Amino acid sequence: MRIILFLVNGNAHYENTDRLPEGNYILVGPHRTWFDPIYYAVAASPKKFSFMAKIELFKNPILRYILKHANAFPVNRDNPGPSAIKTPVRLLKKSDLSLIMFPSGTRHSQDLKGGVAVIAKLSKVPIVPTVYQGPLTFKQLFTRKPVTVSFGEPFYVDPKLKLDETGFKQIEQQMQAGFDRLDKEIDPEFHYVDTPDEAKH
Repeated sequence: MRIILFLVNGNAHYENTDRLPEGNYILVGPHRTWFDPIYYAVAASPKKFSFMAKIELFKNPILRYILKHANAFPVNRDNPGPSAIKTPVRLLKKSDLSLIMFPSGTRHSQDLKGGVAVIAKLSKVPIVPTVYQGPLTFKQLFTRKPVTVSFGEPFYVDPKLKLDETGFKQIEQQMQAGFDRLDKEIDPEFHYVDTPDEAKH
């Protein structure tokens, strides 16, 4: 993937990789384009990751093959069930795979969900904020406009923290503060604008 991204764009910059902790962790970021998880994984390599993918994608045999070999696991977004928490917790505890998660759930939502907090608390691994700034469509990648991925300071969910509405809000605010700080570090004038045409893909 590193070679493919270089051939397509060749103008990627990965900042603050020294902030990435040893061992497993949950890498969280705002979901701004369908290929930002690829950039997150490449930027943090050689660390390997698992990630959630909506169960509908696994119905296609070709996609299912690719997703399974990319360490993805299916989640029913309408009815997640216990496995949406148990599977990533098990992987974080018993494998060498870290986890990439998008707290907003989709590219077209700004709402932060509580799943990250629950998984981080149960698995006892840190949360690492990250952001992607760059082209938002595959076509724009070929213009060789700069791509920047930056990593924030890791933080843990206090094992004594009660994960009620107040507790979730606290973790959400920490994540959002991390995203905002990184965006300003990269570009003080940055402002993400969702592209409606992306919703079609």
